[in-house]
Amino acid sequence: MVGKRSGKALLREEGLERTDNNMDLTTWPQVNMINQKNYYTEYLKRDDQILPLRLQQEERRNRMTTNAKDRDRALAQSRPGEALMPEIDMDLDDDVGMDEGTGLTGQDAFGSKIIVLHPGSQNLRIGLASDALPRTVPMVIARKWDTNESEEDCGEPRPKRMKYDDDLTMGPEKMFGEEFASQYTTMCSELKVHMRAHKRRVLPNSKELIVNYNKRTPPETISEHNDPHRIDWTEIPSDRLRAPAFITGKDALRIPDFSTPRYKLFWPLRHGWYNEHDYDQKRALYDDIAVIIEEAIKSQLNLSRRKDWSQYGCVFVVPDLYEKRYVTQILDMLLRDFGFGRVCFIQESLAATFGAGYTSACVVDLGAQKTSVCCVEEGMCLENSRINLKYGGTDVTETFIKMMLFDHFPYSEINLNRRYDFLLAEEIKIKFCTLNEGDISPQPADFHLRASGQATRKYMFKTYDEILLAPQGYFRPSIFDNSLKLRDRRKLIDRSRDLYDDSPNDPVSAAQSAIIGMTAPPTPASGQIPKDQPDGMNGAAVSTPLRQVPNALRKFSEQEQNSISVVGSPAPEDEDTPVPGADVEANDTKNELDPSLRDDVLPVAPLDVAILTSIVNGARNDDRKTREFLGGIMVIGGGAQIPGLYSYLEERLRESKPNLAKDIMIGTPPRELDPQGVVWKGGSVFGKLRGTNDSWISRIEHDRLGARVLAYKLMWAW
Repeated sequence: MVGKRSGKALLREEGLERTDNNMDLTTWPQVNMINQKNYYTEYLKRDDQILPLRLQQEERRNRMTTNAKDRDRALAQSRPGEALMPEIDMDLDDDVGMDEGTGLTGQDAFGSKIIVLHPGSQNLRIGLASDALPRTVPMVIARKWDTNESEEDCGEPRPKRMKYDDDLTMGPEKMFGEEFASQYTTMCSELKVHMRAHKRRVLPNSKELIVNYNKRTPPETISEHNDPHRIDWTEIPSDRLRAPAFITGKDALRIPDFSTPRYKLFWPLRHGWYNEHDYDQKRALYDDIAVIIEEAIKSQLNLSRRKDWSQYGCVFVVPDLYEKRYVTQILDMLLRDFGFGRVCFIQESLAATFGAGYTSACVVDLGAQKTSVCCVEEGMCLENSRINLKYGGTDVTETFIKMMLFDHFPYSEINLNRRYDFLLAEEIKIKFCTLNEGDISPQPADFHLRASGQATRKYMFKTYDEILLAPQGYFRPSIFDNSLKLRDRRKLIDRSRDLYDDSPNDPVSAAQSAIIGMTAPPTPASGQIPKDQPDGMNGAAVSTPLRQVPNALRKFSEQEQNSISVVGSPAPEDEDTPVPGADVEANDTKNELDPSLRDDVLPVAPLDVAILTSIVNGARNDDRKTREFLGGIMVIGGGAQIPGLYSYLEERLRESKPNLAKDIMIGTPPRELDPQGVVWKGGSVFGKLRGTNDSWISRIEHDRLGARVLAYKLMWAW
């Protein structure tokens, strides 16, 4: 009988026994475990480990070495008793890097090498930082096309008229739909009641008088040689090969609509966003922005040679609630395509306070197609107070034309898609619109219609309450046509996303989320907006639910009742420190709003409600800050030029907050500055400041770090 053998013996016989030859399993170096109780690292803890800061220190060191050598050379060559050059204070000379070769000194010399750009949806303001006022260029480009903008969509006019089944246009009282007619009639009756309450005379048949007058007044024809103010239209060669590929600026708006070849106008920025509806490729959109800015620099600043642009810096003004893809694209365009020496960015509201000389204010910017509200304190935009509303002066123009057509405007064929009609409508709005109730009476007026290839026509008409009700749309935005403002949103350019968790990382604010929460339609339990509505026709985009407006005012009152008194302890300055009862409702709104739905809801709210919402979220329950912001409201932009706007806005705010009526005050830009150029002026002041070298981005920094350099260079949290 054979005994039982062990497993080791069997493995030894089969050659599978494990033996130790004292050789390592791998030649890769073994790293011992870190003692987590006591370890330390200096990675990114020192300034010399961060490229932008290291380059700044090296530039400063080189400048000190150069100045020392120049002083030693002057000392060696000087005669006994001769005065030497004074020592240069490097703390005051950080920004004097481009002053050589100019006949200016100090800030003027530095400003002559700084280009300030402030693009908008309708106009681009450009100039050198040493200039007193900016130059204004329409933010438009005309390119050769098969049809012009007025011939698209089967020649559908704007504002859009309703038609019968046989393509006949309805009467003036029905051509804009029952909703507009109802709102317009309601606004007219409310205005009469308000005027009677303020002891103003109201004629009972004023509407009938102007309607009958406009119906029976024919136009007067004036020959071209008898028109002293005739327009010089842009001449286009009839040969398509000789015609320019594009035309920018004011010349583009003066191209005849039916020129040969045809030209179509492209506006790259609409409502403060990229205009993705008129483009099929985002590269074409970026190229149009670059061409408009490049042609403006060449024509307005006389800098025709691009090789000289490397000696210039650029201050670029961005919106308060910007999109990260917009900022990174502009940075790449300015440094790589244009070849500027360095670039810095500043936000619109902060630039406005720089231009007006305010330390803290609630800035209200009434632009052409967007309205922004932001509270600025001690040189910083308060993040949670930023609001961006998608309406502006263009909506007032269109609504004013609709109201005039409703009252039988004699020029019934007006079409804002035609270039000369658009310029005419803007001229009429600027000339007649007001918010002074004392100007409301049946007044005769006239205008001249000048079109290319046609004789000048002089129209006589009368206005009544249309001139006041159209600007009141700022406080009743449901009268505006918001149905197409979200059309083709995100068709070409997706939102910016975080590199690690792929979540949207564009800046948001509690005030903007509160406005979107008031505007958004009720969502089902799943949290998704119904998809049965056509593109760009979401309920939030069609009208503003005015029934929810009192909630914002009620929140303002509740927070004020729970606020800390002036003599008590103020709220902490650090925004990360929680304040009992502060921003609770705003944070709830922000948390309930899905980031994926932000692009599906159009932020639209009455202007006075938006201002109060911004102040609530900016003051953060601090009564002193609330009174300070209410007493420092500054209205700028083209919309601020409407007569009577300041007093009307004050009245609306005081009606909303009667207990703080004595603290509410609307300020105007000082030194008689044009409200439209305050932001640009602030950018020029910022560009000439000493000691702002931290904000400048050089080409070498952008080449090495790309868009990551913005996290180190911007004045606000990127």
